[in-house]
Amino acid sequence: MRIPKAAVLALLLSASVNAQIVAQPSAGTYRRAVAGGYKAALYCSGLFNAGRTTAQIDADELTGIYPEYEKIVSTLIAKVDRPRRFVAVTFDPALPPRYAVWRDGHGCMTLPIGSRAPADGGSAAPLDAMPPIAGADPRRWPQGDAGIAPRPSAGLTKVVGAAFGDGYGVGAKTVGVVVLKDGRVVAERYGHGFGPFVSNRTWSVGKSIAGTLIGLADAAPLDARATVPQWTAGDPRRSITLDHLLRMASGLHSDSAGNRTDAIYFGGTTVDDQATSWPLEALPGTRFRYANNDILLAVYATRQVIGADRYRAWPGNLFGPLGMSHTVAETDWHGNYILSSQVWSTARDLARLGLFWSRDGVWAGRRLLPAGWMRTMTMPSGPQPPSGPGYGATMWLFGPKQGLPQGSFAAQGNRGQYVMVVPSRHLVIVRRGEDPGAARFDIARFAADVAGLTP
Repeated sequence: MRIPKAAVLALLLSASVNAQIVAQPSAGTYRRAVAGGYKAALYCSGLFNAGRTTAQIDADELTGIYPEYEKIVSTLIAKVDRPRRFVAVTFDPALPPRYAVWRDGHGCMTLPIGSRAPADGGSAAPLDAMPPIAGADPRRWPQGDAGIAPRPSAGLTKVVGAAFGDGYGVGAKTVGVVVLKDGRVVAERYGHGFGPFVSNRTWSVGKSIAGTLIGLADAAPLDARATVPQWTAGDPRRSITLDHLLRMASGLHSDSAGNRTDAIYFGGTTVDDQATSWPLEALPGTRFRYANNDILLAVYATRQVIGADRYRAWPGNLFGPLGMSHTVAETDWHGNYILSSQVWSTARDLARLGLFWSRDGVWAGRRLLPAGWMRTMTMPSGPQPPSGPGYGATMWLFGPKQGLPQGSFAAQGNRGQYVMVVPSRHLVIVRRGEDPGAARFDIARFAADVAGLTP
């Protein structure tokens, strides 16, 4: 029997409408699940990595977040299991809570939606209620914390003080500043609930940490094809190189500006499941598009080359020698480091890293990065952002257009995380923030003002 075309269209329309009606509760459940994962992840890391309280996390890390999650997060109930070191957040009566579990040396891991409670926090040893948070390292700065006695000038004190108000951005919330001149700490200040040994999330400063670690691994030439096993023979993405990924020039599609990867960060989806799945929409090397996936893929490709054992120890090969004892890189539940964002660190540890960058990858007289790697990270090559600072290989590039000396560069991340290096002035400027919503901190003007007071 031949069905009239109009009837077919009516059936398709009806099916489409019915599908949307059915999908709406599911979509709402998924958003609540991601919001639950957001709260579980930030509670877990804030408590067990940083030693903060849930009230402090609510006031800082969970205030002014993405609006579609913030209005949900405040309604969700979190339970903290301190002896077993995990956080459970209830989000739906028909599904298990969202879980984030802490593991010694690897921080917190978010479990996938639908997971049951973990048996423990990944340790077979008896656990105290809370893991100890490392204190001061008795070695002298910069390896340790001894000998730090900043004596900022009145002018520098005023400028740093302005960073804790609205002086460099209305509504911005600065939680830490460290300024190094000639390798010495010349200014240091923290907001309420923070301090020299209290970490917070680096967000996209982690991308520059990833670029540094990839240089440290020295596992593959920059022009080598990125080793992504999911991209099999005949896949056009096999033409993407490591250099393309580090410079945000992969040509891969992403569905939002900045390529938000909420499913990986808070949803419990893994890097190998999601980041590898996006198709091309531009020829590799022809377009700049800032994307979390590019860095996730660069790190994932490096994992394939260096092998499992070396990969697990990889971040420690940087953090250990530099004395970054309050820094931890976190993974997804498949063991992939989420180095586009998910690192927890302190202002002092990031100042150590900035000093390492300013010294061309040499620390305590020992070369850790291959000669020329810092030049690779801080030189533009290929397509560039259409406006604002330039981009190297995981570094933002500043200069006279931004009121700073030529050759200045920075790692920067969401909610106002900045590590600015001004090589010509022997300056490293770290600003940690928990900037809410649309608030923005003017790092270029702040750095220029600091540079003007530290000739």
